[in-house]
Amino acid sequence: MSTEPETTEQTGPETPDGATEDGATEAGAVREGAPDAGDGEDTDAAKDADAEGGTGKQLSEAEAELAAQRLERERIERRKAERKGPVAAGAKLSGTAADLLAAVRAVESGQKPVAAVFDEPAPRRPAAEPVRRPQPAAQPVAPAAVAAESVDEVRRVLADGGAPDSLAPQAAAALGEGAGELLRADPWQLLRIGGVRPEQADGFARALLGAQAGPDDERRGRALTGWLLEQAALAGHTALEMRALTAALVQRGVPDADTAVQNAVAEGEALVFQDALDPRAPEPAEDDEEAAERPVRILVGLERYALAEESLADGLARLINSVPKEDGSAPEWERAAEAARGSTAELIRAAAGSGLVLHTGGEASLAEPATLLRTASALGLRAWAATHTPTGRERFARLLNATQEPGAPTPSPSTPDSPATSVTVTTLAGLLAGAEGPGRDADGALDLDLLVVLDAPQLDVETAALLVESLPDGARLVLAGDPAVLWSAGPGRVFADLLAARVCPQVASRLPDPGPLGELVSGIGIGELTQVEAPGKEVVIVPVRDAGEAVHRTVQLVADSVPRALGVPAEQTQVITPGHGGAAGTRALNAALKERLNPGPGRFGGFDPGDRVAYSPAPGRTVPGQVVKADADGLHLSCAGVPVVVPKERVEQCVRHGWALTAHQAVGGRWPAAVVVLPGDAAQALNRPWVYTAFSRADRHLSVVHGVDQALPKAVAEIPAKPRTTRLPVLLATQLPPAT
Repeated sequence: MSTEPETTEQTGPETPDGATEDGATEAGAVREGAPDAGDGEDTDAAKDADAEGGTGKQLSEAEAELAAQRLERERIERRKAERKGPVAAGAKLSGTAADLLAAVRAVESGQKPVAAVFDEPAPRRPAAEPVRRPQPAAQPVAPAAVAAESVDEVRRVLADGGAPDSLAPQAAAALGEGAGELLRADPWQLLRIGGVRPEQADGFARALLGAQAGPDDERRGRALTGWLLEQAALAGHTALEMRALTAALVQRGVPDADTAVQNAVAEGEALVFQDALDPRAPEPAEDDEEAAERPVRILVGLERYALAEESLADGLARLINSVPKEDGSAPEWERAAEAARGSTAELIRAAAGSGLVLHTGGEASLAEPATLLRTASALGLRAWAATHTPTGRERFARLLNATQEPGAPTPSPSTPDSPATSVTVTTLAGLLAGAEGPGRDADGALDLDLLVVLDAPQLDVETAALLVESLPDGARLVLAGDPAVLWSAGPGRVFADLLAARVCPQVASRLPDPGPLGELVSGIGIGELTQVEAPGKEVVIVPVRDAGEAVHRTVQLVADSVPRALGVPAEQTQVITPGHGGAAGTRALNAALKERLNPGPGRFGGFDPGDRVAYSPAPGRTVPGQVVKADADGLHLSCAGVPVVVPKERVEQCVRHGWALTAHQAVGGRWPAAVVVLPGDAAQALNRPWVYTAFSRADRHLSVVHGVDQALPKAVAEIPAKPRTTRLPVLLATQLPPAT
């Protein structure tokens, strides 16, 4: 590694270290697996997009995506209504809530065997193909605005309880019809509004209820149960173990945690599951009294994630068990595989015979799905690729057009203007919303034969369920991505769970990322932070003493050193830091970078034309862009060349300055140069996936502003990804045999 290229003075005002992460989740086990702190602010802010009124205009990508998500919620509700009676093992338990909780405690304490607790065990669900429900192919309708009368009523209740009246629109949208009356009767419903904390809800309840508001109030326990499960979802879990949930409730001052969970289950606000620790182990015969009972774990989760995970498992089983469409004969697929090399040939053969294939590898491995797409197109299949971000879409489209395996078949142009390949790449959000891609057939399924989803580790359970349910029978799905990067911002770890379940073919790319950057990142992936030779200043370490100096040196690198020494302009350099808050978080860095690179009064809600921004159209998604102008319609942005107008009332929640991002925001994008900032207060936020993700965002040059001393090699060597509690592996194991 090298020292900094052509640096100037290295001093800066000393600033006390601040919190690196703002808005982090808490409550013991619920804290595990949290995404970059502060990203939750983007998530919460984006949630209230459902309250925007329709204008009759063509929907934006964000509106279309939110409407598509709403359609999926309705589909899940229909699915729930169709399910009657007890659900199979590994899913929701039957019986009254009181009996259920008693059974749970009996199993956990060993007082009763599982067979004695669950009198009528339900049969395993077969992997039958679900009924295909037609889905509208036309543009969905934008959500209706919340009635002004409802907002005013909520505002009055908030004022009586001493809460900010600015929460009124969110509360009215979250609580629905009669929100004011509901909030007055149950003040702890305030916890359903993003960003509200239990101590704030407690104060609000005391102001409204007086002495009646106590820590043992049934309404409080029920609301805290739901809040903790929501916090767990923000941290990536689709469910929590019963013991972890009750421990977190006790920590929050709930005197009878078991009863609180029981009440939440009785009210339908949570579901309880029993999952076998070894779901593939055979169940003991009913007449074998001496056989040991299968150990189980008791989980509690929110209905929306439980149903999404079950829908995903059903859909994956359907894909795996269905016969792929036979366009292209077996000899033609084999000839294409023989013309390719190594793991590319393996990928072609796997996709030829399987409805679901997993492909793993780094940036260089993208050449392999590109070859697969060209091969499938040449054989007559309608082949598409979907990426996590617009920048990823443009990057892969260029790769798809520029590279080709020697001897691989060349697809004949099937559409005018020969971007036949370029138009086959969409963003996943645009594909599902209908704003991009092939559209849907008469049955509501995506009109395609092969779909390659890149950045697959970013799939959360709800998006994955919607995707799989949208695929027609006989389609091939290839999930491709780097398993070492950060997991999805939403709940679940779909790609990692599928890799661990081994229910379909897996192809590991043998194409290494080249050069010193490739060598550095590959080492991090296996837990080694090695010093690499960087004769072209591909990797530079910039030591700093404190957060103030870190900000000073970062601005210097972006504005002066990297452009002068390496020829990479400031607009092609991305700064990445662990969190939004703190003396060297994204807020502080963006303020300093704006002052240097695009000074201005910020007359448009803090923004000026030319500002780099990070636009969050929906939870978990960040789109880099640039401010063009502002007018009565809102803030006009250019995001990957696409014009976007953000209404002025949404700017504060959805748009940040974007010279500096968190690693979660940067996932799916790569830049010619990256500056990773590690101030001293960032040490506790670091782990191997974070470092791997941040360092691998650079194409040509990486500068590391290093102020964490030995915390960096320790994070790489000793701190893997924090576990997430999910149910997908158990659900898959009950339906599918392991792949051979």
